[in-house]
Amino acid sequence: MKLGVAMAFSQHTPTPFMRDAVQLVEAKGVHSIWVPEHVLFFPDYASTYPYSDSGRIPGDPEGLLDPFTALTFIAAHTERVRLGTGICLVPQRQPVYTAKMVADVDYLSGGRVDFGIGIGWLKEEFDALGADFSQRAALCDEYVDVMKALWSEGVTEFSGATVTLTPCHFNPKPVQQPHPPVYFGGESAAALRRVAQRGTGWYGYDMSPEILAERLAKLDEALQQAGRTRSDIDLVVGPNRHPVNTQTIAQYRDLGVQQLVVPLFASSVDKLEARLDALLEQFNE
Repeated sequence: MKLGVAMAFSQHTPTPFMRDAVQLVEAKGVHSIWVPEHVLFFPDYASTYPYSDSGRIPGDPEGLLDPFTALTFIAAHTERVRLGTGICLVPQRQPVYTAKMVADVDYLSGGRVDFGIGIGWLKEEFDALGADFSQRAALCDEYVDVMKALWSEGVTEFSGATVTLTPCHFNPKPVQQPHPPVYFGGESAAALRRVAQRGTGWYGYDMSPEILAERLAKLDEALQQAGRTRSDIDLVVGPNRHPVNTQTIAQYRDLGVQQLVVPLFASSVDKLEARLDALLEQFNE
């Protein structure tokens, strides 16, 4: 099992700290860095954040760096660490431009992008962007198909319910072929079907070992219906608010998790290093 970290960078993050932080993470041998996405936050919203008891995003954030901008910066200051979107809100974005951003970062980084995606939960954000929240699942499916077509070699042509591309050139292609790994987030039955039908893997978020075991049974059912098995996908798990310690790390490993993505935040590089060292000590026991 590999170790990844989830890091959020905002208007409050000095760029020297961001550079030093990601270089430290790489130097410590961490496999990947995953960054989140929201282009807008709201002081008041009716939508329910699914990963907190209050239904609000912890900390009431007011801004984040765009994930592809952040990953480009990280790529320029690192050499080996994998670069993950955790997660990209695909159905509220124009898919050709999203495909372009993924391909360009993969090209610039030498093939290090892991494309984690989801359908989103914040209706107010969709409304502000003119995106159809009620159709976000169907849009996500089609947009992923569009992106895979654009990443393929040669001239691209596509005809779908909402996107039509006459024969066109799209370059540069991603370094990773046939495309960067696509990890679907979400824990619902529909989300697990998307993993089974279209995914390189599943990014299960806010998962305790007990919750994970239950969802894996559902994932196996979806994979069987799609003619696939667990061996055909990668299993990435983010514990989020659930404890990460020697016992739970062993449980995740026993459940077949291939990568554990642990939140890592600190106000200084020294504090970040102390937290990372403590995590690595538990992870390597």
